[in-house]
Amino acid sequence: MKEENINNENNISNINESVNNSKHNNSEKDVKEHYENELKKKDEIIADLNNKIKYQQAENINYRKRKDEETANLLKFANQDLILELIITVDNFERAIKLDDTNLNDELSKFLAGFKLIYSHLTETLKKFGVEEIPTVGSEFNPNVHEALMTGHDETKPNDTILECLLKGYTLKGKVIRAAKVIVNKLD
Repeated sequence: MKEENINNENNISNINESVNNSKHNNSEKDVKEHYENELKKKDEIIADLNNKIKYQQAENINYRKRKDEETANLLKFANQDLILELIITVDNFERAIKLDDTNLNDELSKFLAGFKLIYSHLTETLKKFGVEEIPTVGSEFNPNVHEALMTGHDETKPNDTILECLLKGYTLKGKVIRAAKVIVNKLD
């Protein structure tokens, strides 16, 4: 019986140890799972933060590109107001040059010759800065560069052809700064 008691005690003690071990193993499993879950959460947070950083970097690059483009456009068209004022002077020179100068000996003809020199120099200077005249008479009406003030009727010309230019239009480096004022042919 003593042996049996010892065996029973040994069995009880083995059972207690296995229960303790399983509690300990379960406890270790729980701790391990807890840390694994925490690591997964941290990895997700790190991935999210990395995505946010990449997004912000892309935003900064796009912002710099937009600012560079705006600055380039400002520099490209910085002289626009001055050029518009000079174009009015060109218009006045053109009106003066259209005066009749058939008698080349009189004072008016000599005066107009000086005007023509100044006019040609002024137009060449404007061309150097990227100012170009918009084609008008004989070309097809384009509402992006022409402004129709009146319509005319000429059977010999196609519909929507510009018959006459009332005021020249100009572009500055490809941008319309003043639309040409024209008379457009309408056959209807």
